[in-house]
Amino acid sequence: MTRILVISPSGEVYDHDNVRWYKHAQLENHINHYHNIGDAFVFDSSLKLLNFETLSELPIAHVDPAAIDRINAEYDYVFLRGSNYVHAQMNWSKTAEVLRRLKIPVIAFGIGAQAPVSGTLELSDDTKTVLRLIADSTASLGVRGAYSAQVLNDLGIKNVRIIGCPTAFRANRPDLAIRLPALDHVKRVGVTLRREVSKTYAQDIRRYLTFHRDVVKAMAARFDVTLMAQGEIEEKKLALGTPAQKDEAMAALRQNEWATTWYLDETMEGLYRTRMFYSDVVAEYERLVRGLDLVLGYRLHGNLMALANGTPSIYFTYDSRTVEFAETFRIPSIDVFSGQDFRLEEYWEQARFDRFNVAYAQVYRAMSAFLSENKVDHKMAGPVAAEVAAEPERKVA
Repeated sequence: MTRILVISPSGEVYDHDNVRWYKHAQLENHINHYHNIGDAFVFDSSLKLLNFETLSELPIAHVDPAAIDRINAEYDYVFLRGSNYVHAQMNWSKTAEVLRRLKIPVIAFGIGAQAPVSGTLELSDDTKTVLRLIADSTASLGVRGAYSAQVLNDLGIKNVRIIGCPTAFRANRPDLAIRLPALDHVKRVGVTLRREVSKTYAQDIRRYLTFHRDVVKAMAARFDVTLMAQGEIEEKKLALGTPAQKDEAMAALRQNEWATTWYLDETMEGLYRTRMFYSDVVAEYERLVRGLDLVLGYRLHGNLMALANGTPSIYFTYDSRTVEFAETFRIPSIDVFSGQDFRLEEYWEQARFDRFNVAYAQVYRAMSAFLSENKVDHKMAGPVAAEVAAEPERKVA
């Protein structure tokens, strides 16, 4: 019987490997709370790739030696849910102390580094310690892309593997390929929103927001559009709230000078009120993207969820994370700060998506090899040795 633990779960697990937000049905208790449901996409997707009977959470807020002894005796491994952990502000709580006492492997399942808008990435000693403890506990440490791999390599961590993100592989389809229909057959389009932004993520907030606005309006003028939010309070209220809560949300948005100057106009307000989607259940996002002809926009995991289900997606990149995902999987993308206008016709080319199809297959094999290398019981098809050996660029030595 395989018994596993997770560090930093993001939601409650039901029916063995499905994830939804904690007490999701009690919306009134968390409609005023921001949480990024994209983190739950990663958690849900990770579970769908693993064979296990029992799942528990590894507490990292305190150190309980007796509990850790029991964990060492009863569990096979612990995995760190893939997320953006390698950045200057990361707080690991008591993770390092807990990991020093663990004797089971700690699997880093597609973690990533966040580059600052300017200057060099400065990591705390605690972050460096945690990363080294993880690397020392396993055959390899899995990161989402080349930038993250280089950051760890610079710390002296050499056993790094580029494995992308579990969300891309949630359907466990090694032969997945995006095939574009004729553009005039595209009717239903999802736009993944990331309206909340800071200088940490965007070098030019005005450009970020006006570009965001223009893409939403252009897609809405042309297609049956769904605006896909991932947890911001105002968007959540507009999707799920009462009429009073919707009015409250719009009023809160209008209080921001940037919103009324660069983002909200009459058209955008109408779309926000009538086209917004949000759910605290990962499976509901999956059902949505399966019914769309195209998903594009700013959200890492909202876009990746679409691709994992065979729905074409185009990334709008604006920071090191979005660039890294697009580069790892060769996803068609446009740099928000390039000064270029977005024209869908320029991106609706099968050759662009063929590059994704090839990269997807390569990274799928890398993910499978990573799990096997770390003796993790998993559901992914195994690569042949020649295929793994043919991809040295996806390892950092």
